[in-house]
Amino acid sequence: MSERFKNMVKVPDQPAAKLLARANIRLKTRLDAPASASAEAVLEELDGKKAMIDMLLLMSVLLPPRERVWWACLAARDYIGPKSDKDPPSLAASEIWVFKPTEENRNAARNTLDHAYVDDDTVNCATAVLYADGTLGPGDLKEFPAPAGAAEAAVFTMNMVALKHLSARFEAHGQLLIDRAVDIARGGSGRVEAKVAQEEAGT
Repeated sequence: MSERFKNMVKVPDQPAAKLLARANIRLKTRLDAPASASAEAVLEELDGKKAMIDMLLLMSVLLPPRERVWWACLAARDYIGPKSDKDPPSLAASEIWVFKPTEENRNAARNTLDHAYVDDDTVNCATAVLYADGTLGPGDLKEFPAPAGAAEAAVFTMNMVALKHLSARFEAHGQLLIDRAVDIARGGSGRVEAKVAQEEAGT
């Protein structure tokens, strides 16, 4: 195996198939790996089959809730740009929750969903915050389970939106999104853009 997917210490030590089933998510790529295969092994196979979209989908399942939301926020920043006073409320509130995941901040992220513009795709970040703990939300909503895979699907969608906005570099940016998720899964910040840019420049 390559080194690309090693040391993802934040990924649950369970078969990838089990994690996917729990999130009610199915990959489109037919796998040769057994049902007991690790996340690393499945990612290796998907990489070998150039199944980039399924790799993004799997990473949305593998990352823990807080790290998953952060990955989505970074994807949104790819086309929104650096932090400013013009940030969409859903993105801003989601980033606040990542750094301070309190119920108050979770509720603030939920509230942005009620007032978001119809074309604001960063609502996917706030949706992932809303369902982060597997319930429908804070307060009384905690008594009810969230739809299986809802947070994971929102994060995957956010990454796909970023990929669409940067479609001129579709393959390169898709690989960046994957490497970013792997870095987060290793306990990193996910800020791997500089490294990729250096490699592309041949430095």
